[in-house]
Amino acid sequence: MKFYFTEHELAIIKRVGEVADELQYETYVVGGFVRDRLINRETKDIDIVCVGDGINLATKVGEKLGIHNQVVVFKRFGTAMLRHEDMELEFVGARKESYAEDSRKPDVEPGTLEDDQLRRDFTINALAVSLNKETFGQLIDPFNGIEDLKNGLIKTPTAPDKTFSDDPLRMMRGVRFASQLNYKIDPNTFEGIQRNCERLKIISAERITEELNKI
Repeated sequence: MKFYFTEHELAIIKRVGEVADELQYETYVVGGFVRDRLINRETKDIDIVCVGDGINLATKVGEKLGIHNQVVVFKRFGTAMLRHEDMELEFVGARKESYAEDSRKPDVEPGTLEDDQLRRDFTINALAVSLNKETFGQLIDPFNGIEDLKNGLIKTPTAPDKTFSDDPLRMMRGVRFASQLNYKIDPNTFEGIQRNCERLKIISAERITEELNKI
């Protein structure tokens, strides 16, 4: 399936793809931007994942656009961000994560696109679109997220117990997405929320309040 960007978005997206090809990084737009575009929901935030160094990619894109001094780097998180006109792009390297029992802060190591999609919270947020020249616009949907979008369903990409135990805040995010999008929560996923609700005790009151306000 092909994914189409607007002419306005292509001005920056194609530049990202060109730099990715020069660096020989597999590079993708992922997550909320893809989801929202497919359901005609306006968004200006673009998350970009590369199989490589996300900060390096962002820096080179900034140089290509003549705005290298506007690239904001978050070394602690391995991410970088830049603004182009009315769009905000965040760059990160593909990664896989593992969690300790008492923390939602993961141990992170470099990974593949598949690893990165597996760590996503819900199937509708695990969609990816290739930016490399040979496969530009190809939509990658390993967990049938498009079908879940059509059916208005919030569903975890892997076993709910693992998804929610790893990061309990995802339970509240699931409720938030259901509320914002007027979707239903998959029964198995909902049961996972019920089973793991005690895990919310490791989440700070501030983060819980933030999610409640969004809901």
